[in-house]
Amino acid sequence: MSRLGLGAVLLAGGLSACSPTRLLLPGQRLLSRVKIEGTDQADAARLQTLVQQKPNSTFPLPKVAIYQLGRSFYNRERIQQKLDEDRTKYDQLIKAAATDSAEAGKLLTKRERHTRRHQLALDKGNAIMRLGEAPVIYDSSLTATSVKQLGIFLKSKGFFRSAVAVTDTVLTERFAPFRIFALKSPFHADSQRVTVTYRIQEGPAFHYSQLDYDIADTAIARRVLASQPESQLRVGQQYDEEVIGSERNRIETLLKNQGYFDFREQYITLEADTSFAPTTVRLRTIISKPARGEQHRLYTIRGVNFITDAGLVRFGLQRDTLVRDSVNYLAYKHRFSTRALDRKLLVRPGQPYSLAKTQQTQRQLSSLDMFRFSTLTYRRVRGSEAPADSAKGLLDATVNASPAKKFQETTEFGGTYVAEKVGPFGNVRLKVRNVFGGAEVLEFGVRAGFEGQYNLTGLTQGDVGSRNLRSQLTTQLGANVNLVLPRFLVPWQGGRYFARYNPRTRFNTAYTYVKRPEYTRTNLEGTLDYLWQPSTYAQIVLTPVDVSVIRTASIDPAFRDTLEQLRINQGSPLYRSFDNLFIPSFNATYLYNSNNFTQTLNAQYLRLFVEFGGLTRGLYQKEPLTSYRDDLRSNRLKVYDFGKITVDYRRYYKLTPSTYFVYRLAGGVATALSSTRLTTVNKDGSEAVTETLYLIPYDKSLFAGGSTSVRAWKPRRLGPGSYATTRIPRNSTTPVRDYNTEQPGEVLLEGNVEYRFPIYSFIKGALFTDFGNLWTLRNDPRPGAEFKLNQFYRQFAVGSGIGFRFDFDFLILRLDVATKVYDPSAIGSNWVIRKFSFREDQSAFNLGIGYPF
Repeated sequence: MSRLGLGAVLLAGGLSACSPTRLLLPGQRLLSRVKIEGTDQADAARLQTLVQQKPNSTFPLPKVAIYQLGRSFYNRERIQQKLDEDRTKYDQLIKAAATDSAEAGKLLTKRERHTRRHQLALDKGNAIMRLGEAPVIYDSSLTATSVKQLGIFLKSKGFFRSAVAVTDTVLTERFAPFRIFALKSPFHADSQRVTVTYRIQEGPAFHYSQLDYDIADTAIARRVLASQPESQLRVGQQYDEEVIGSERNRIETLLKNQGYFDFREQYITLEADTSFAPTTVRLRTIISKPARGEQHRLYTIRGVNFITDAGLVRFGLQRDTLVRDSVNYLAYKHRFSTRALDRKLLVRPGQPYSLAKTQQTQRQLSSLDMFRFSTLTYRRVRGSEAPADSAKGLLDATVNASPAKKFQETTEFGGTYVAEKVGPFGNVRLKVRNVFGGAEVLEFGVRAGFEGQYNLTGLTQGDVGSRNLRSQLTTQLGANVNLVLPRFLVPWQGGRYFARYNPRTRFNTAYTYVKRPEYTRTNLEGTLDYLWQPSTYAQIVLTPVDVSVIRTASIDPAFRDTLEQLRINQGSPLYRSFDNLFIPSFNATYLYNSNNFTQTLNAQYLRLFVEFGGLTRGLYQKEPLTSYRDDLRSNRLKVYDFGKITVDYRRYYKLTPSTYFVYRLAGGVATALSSTRLTTVNKDGSEAVTETLYLIPYDKSLFAGGSTSVRAWKPRRLGPGSYATTRIPRNSTTPVRDYNTEQPGEVLLEGNVEYRFPIYSFIKGALFTDFGNLWTLRNDPRPGAEFKLNQFYRQFAVGSGIGFRFDFDFLILRLDVATKVYDPSAIGSNWVIRKFSFREDQSAFNLGIGYPF
């Protein structure tokens, strides 16, 4: 027998031995499959979630097989014995410690840790068993409960004449191909497995034929009837109790926003009458009076107190009070400008109570980053202070805000492993709150790091990839200063109109210094930003001033020659990144994100970015510009005009409480708005060449590849189009593939599809496929690099892989392993997955913090 045949037989035998039915006790059966039939209009996916028992999951991991692996060496008696021994041991040690409370405390902690671990193993199995999943034993009582739940759900959706029947088939026909190796039929009936089938008879769906209101309080009736255009109920709609619940919540919120502080959803009843016409419902909305039989009371804010140092106590001292716009600001020592706080306070004396303004005020105060916590509470005015009119009420509002630390320092240290080098890095940030007394935030940041990089001038003759490049550490230093004002800094007074949008003004200055063996480069940037939130999930950033100065302090002659060869032989714009540039621009960003930090919601994300730069360069820059090819650092500052638009859309689908399907689509265009005449010349004036080019600053180009893009390609190394970038090794004339040169482009299209699932405890997994590429917009000497409508869709690069996320709540560490599936620039067959390996020219390992998207 051949080795292949022997291996197949051994595999078949191993899989047979791992059958989960081996774990069943007499009389038990394994739940093999659950089917729901007969759903034409009802939501089948929602019905599936109501089934009390579901079969063991097999995708993406065979969890029952993993459970069985752990079960094979699980000894319950031994674990129980060890638990008893540890308890006895530590009880004796604690008794011996006697009055030594510190020692006894340590022993108690150790006993708790040991016994908790053993008890967990007794309750849920060993670590491998917990990584897997115990076989689901069929329970007929849970099936009966499922029938009831399905019936209730169908009626709640308007299927009043629906019925649910169930059958549990014991003999289950299964296909087991490995039985062939045992000379048996692959089809067989398994009497130890159960298939449960729920058969739904929906019947006709009932729809609203009439919507009535019965509201005893005329003031309430007037407000509710006026809001009918916003109602979620419409004549002709299908009856749905979820929508009815949402309508009750809408009415409650409506009235709370109009002054009805005491109003509760319990006052609202909706009655359905199906007796008038077949398959129709007359729905009546009833709003009752309070139990005491009076009218619902409308509340007005009598006074507002704002305590800015809540939680502090000064015995024998009273808080000082400052009054601004009828609001009392109380503090032992006033550290915050009352004007700054007044802009964030939407609850004002004399106004009706509003739930929306209450919540918005709390969000505004939280966004200031001035207080550890802030709460807004109300007290009813009672007794002799209360008005005589029982239909009206008064509230006293109190804001309790506890100030955060004025100074906050954050230090981060870590390391990277890139290009076979370990590089440490560190960041130090200092935050100063309320620096000028107006709730401003001033931040200073200093960062330093070393990172491994391959020396692109150290090319030797040999194989592709980076294995023959010299690896060296690079130095990266940086500093930034950031000042945030809690208002718009504009020449005119915005009043309180903008306050509801949480306006902020941000000044930022940053300096970056990069020293590599090939070059030394600096970047000084300053921005002025206006930020506001038009809604809970949306944010707009307008940057009217964004100025950068990029200079190359030094450049290695060998690297300069490499850049020149790339420009001449391949038309690469990489050398432009080492020119000295002045980049004035303005931009705007719209961001919508309904997800949270841990990305556990059914949500959407949209980011739109628009930027224009260098529009006024004709006023102060004359052409042709001069570029010294042999001394780039001596070049004068150049200004290019450009436009850039990018779009990033993401959709998060929550399939189950712990599994998600996510996709992302992104694209962008970056282009020069006009041509630039450029003379390239040597320092001595020789070999002058004047060209008319469409140039954009290198840092404004688009890039693809990396841990948040197409992950099977290195960062910024994908593209352009189907062009294969090559290099000529030293002492050789034969070009080889180059996987280490950045590839800027002008058109970007990419997307990602990812399935996320739990593996064990805080360890999550992901299966993903990425696709995309970038192109140039105008004629390009590199074949296949230009974007063409009849070709671009055949030039998408595709990569797939698996990821692991270590979710520590406050921090998410990510490892993604991706391999190329389809490479449009590959020599020979584009389906490079056939040559799968973990070489760097085929696969990539990506480490990161947080989710990729």
